[in-house]
Amino acid sequence: MKTRVPLIPILLTLALVSPGAALAGRVLPKSTGQIQLSFASVVKRVAPAVVNVYARSVVRQQVNPLFADPLFQQFFGLSPQFRRRVQQSLGSGVIVRSDGVILTNDHVIAGAQDIVVALADRREFKAKVLLADKRTDLAVLKIDVPKGQHLPTIAFGNSDRLEVGDIVLAIGDPFGVGQTVTQGIISALARTNVADGSYRFFIQTDAAINPGNSGGALVTTDGKLAGINTAIYSRSGGNIGIGFAIPANLARRVVDGALGGGVQLPWFGVAGQSVTPNLASALGLKFPEGVVLNQVYPGGPAASAGLKHGDVVLAIDGSSVNSMDALNYRVATHRPGEMAKVRVVQSGHVHVVEVRLSLPPASPPPDETLIGGRNPLTGARVENLSPAVATQLQLDPMLHGVVVASPGQGLAASQGFESGDIIQSMNGELIGNVNQLNQALLAGERQGGWQIVVNRNGQQLSLAVRR
Repeated sequence: MKTRVPLIPILLTLALVSPGAALAGRVLPKSTGQIQLSFASVVKRVAPAVVNVYARSVVRQQVNPLFADPLFQQFFGLSPQFRRRVQQSLGSGVIVRSDGVILTNDHVIAGAQDIVVALADRREFKAKVLLADKRTDLAVLKIDVPKGQHLPTIAFGNSDRLEVGDIVLAIGDPFGVGQTVTQGIISALARTNVADGSYRFFIQTDAAINPGNSGGALVTTDGKLAGINTAIYSRSGGNIGIGFAIPANLARRVVDGALGGGVQLPWFGVAGQSVTPNLASALGLKFPEGVVLNQVYPGGPAASAGLKHGDVVLAIDGSSVNSMDALNYRVATHRPGEMAKVRVVQSGHVHVVEVRLSLPPASPPPDETLIGGRNPLTGARVENLSPAVATQLQLDPMLHGVVVASPGQGLAASQGFESGDIIQSMNGELIGNVNQLNQALLAGERQGGWQIVVNRNGQQLSLAVRR
């Protein structure tokens, strides 16, 4: 039977008997500064560069849900009735240039008619949007700084140099209580499937992040911007120690694009999937790593470099990629025209291929069309699907056909069409372009109705409408 011995007496005994042995290899603190660990100096330097972002929008809210019924509207010749409602949101932002350029999340300012930025010194400025990029969930704002004044800023760090276990600080305005600083560590890198978007690649941290922190700064202990706080994992809506930030390297690309004529993110020209243990065994790999290519776009960057169906991409520029989200992120941190060094498995052999990245092609031409007449798509704006259009709408760039760019506010919206819906067929006829869609809509009028098949997020949906 073991006897429990109090821990403190043992420690006291050891210290009294052999203080030299207990402290071997360690140095006793000799000043208050050495005893007190504090991030105050870092916070004093960077906190003034974190701002509050107030976004105000006016939304239309339907008064009577009965008016949403398209049959009711058609029979009585009525339109849906709406009322206007003011909606406000609160987020955070980071000053990245002393002349008033501010980085925040796209979802903080999405749909806003008025945006006000409140500085740490309580001054408020109206802001204009230089760029709002839904693909990356980042937005760049600009406020007019009084002449001769320079705002405090946070410098971009290199997020590729972060390691799990690094100490980080999260700064923002959670729940609107006022600027708050929390401390934690990098819990994980390269998290994917965290939020919507084409470039889902996040830094995970246990520093407390709550609603209102979105758009705020995640900084390293040397005061550099590691990322933009964006999302949390929570069942209650509050912090449980799982927060996510967009890496600073991607944020820097978005800021550069906003100041230089727009964000032009290159593409790789492939579709693939993560290598599972079963796939690794089938492909003859020792470990389940990398992305196996299912499709390679003809004439695209990967195809031009000799990559083909069945190849496995292991790393880009020395950074491992184990999902398409990770691959897309690594490509997005480059500029069009730059070379990427790709470590790939081809025919059982590992070697490095240089791929010259380019913009996704805009072929076929969009042929953007507003659908008129009296049919299920009336009021919708549609266009031909190309890799460029698909990338902009966050769709699979390998898809072809006609996409609903916007359902508008007419019959198409009331029928339930959404942005990103791909019209695959109508009355049994495949739809390959906008011209074929218009012909099929006219044919449906003569035939007394439309049977439409739509691809929505990879699922097939059917809609039958009688004339």
